[in-house]
Amino acid sequence: MKKIATFLFLLTFMGLTAQKKPAFKAGEWLKYRIHYGILNASYATLQLKTDSLDSLSVYHVIGRGRTTGFASIFFKVDNTFESYFDKKSGKPYKFIRDTYEGGYTKDIEIRFDHDEDIALLKDKKNKKEFNIPVNDQVQDLLSASYHLRNTYSFEDFVEGETLTMDMLFDDDGIYQFKLKYLGKEILRTKFGKVECLKFRPYVQSGRVFKEEESLTLWVSNDLNKIPVRIKADLAVGSIKADLDGYNGLRNQFKIIMD
Repeated sequence: MKKIATFLFLLTFMGLTAQKKPAFKAGEWLKYRIHYGILNASYATLQLKTDSLDSLSVYHVIGRGRTTGFASIFFKVDNTFESYFDKKSGKPYKFIRDTYEGGYTKDIEIRFDHDEDIALLKDKKNKKEFNIPVNDQVQDLLSASYHLRNTYSFEDFVEGETLTMDMLFDDDGIYQFKLKYLGKEILRTKFGKVECLKFRPYVQSGRVFKEEESLTLWVSNDLNKIPVRIKADLAVGSIKADLDGYNGLRNQFKIIMD
């Protein structure tokens, strides 16, 4: 990932057996509070709705992340990500990325043609277009998590197992995302205790992340499978995102009562 705010949208996770019940529905809304060190650095939201694309009824998810308050004085972030994906198969049709991160900007749109196994990427900032070969299983940055939440269960997950998935969300081409399952853990949240499944997404070390295993993800161990917490060790400092609000969940959000 290029910058700090982008990591929130790497909420991709999967399992090994078929999911028995739908994990989400139109109207789902998730809000995350992001801390950079001792600062409340920003908020991010994910909102899912039904929309129409080329006369086809699809899911449309919008992810937004912005720095707030004192943190915005030092590093301003204003990111919007959008994905239009198939209601049944979860395949992405259109992905939009509009990024401003401390002077770094990116404005791209990707159209997926699954019949031809080609994705047309438009770099609006530099006025360029690219045709990128893709396979039948490719996902974009946002469609990935919804597709996998709705398709797979965690019942047969083996601790230490690593899974991979092809993603396309930038002009760098296909990115092979790797995810390692670390086991179960109970987290204390503002909503109460939540049993979570813990994962290690592998990231590119260097300018942003300290090393490949710098990122840790906790997902609710229920039928929703929503991200509850993300922590990352950065090249400078650390960052944490916690679930701060939710609405419109398809299934009950399980809270452990003392």
